[in-house]
Amino acid sequence: MMEIKFHFYLLFVVVEMLELYNGAIDVPQVLKNWYEEEAESNYGAYIPFVGTVRDEDGIDGLSFDIYEPILNSWFDAWQERAKERGAKLKMAHAKGDVMLHESSYISAVFSPKRRVALELIDEFVEDFKASAPIWKYDLKDAQRVYAKDRSTAIEGSGLLGVSS
Repeated sequence: MMEIKFHFYLLFVVVEMLELYNGAIDVPQVLKNWYEEEAESNYGAYIPFVGTVRDEDGIDGLSFDIYEPILNSWFDAWQERAKERGAKLKMAHAKGDVMLHESSYISAVFSPKRRVALELIDEFVEDFKASAPIWKYDLKDAQRVYAKDRSTAIEGSGLLGVSS
């Protein structure tokens, strides 16, 4: 007697909501990827925010250090806040050097409703600037100098905060 066997495989793709890049972010590619990932998710609003390194104070660019365990925890808490409002957040940030006019940061909100997306992107970007464990340095004359005047101490961070 001939035996016939069937094998079923579950195939799934894990889509990262938080992406870290070495160096500048390829904005068109990241935004395209995010759009395609959510194209059939039935969200009515997709609102991205792109941060670009400006030419100011004679800098050649910026450099970033990230403490990933705290960043992941902070971002997960924001994902939960978004989920409670029926939305989804995505974020990308650069590690290391990013030169003038390149992007170091992208975030986006996907939501069924435009008002939720507009409010959430504003709240998220503002809290990112105040709370994310990312340290910024100016690149100037081949030196990496801590950008203390443009940094915010992380509440309760102790040694991780901005030093005086």
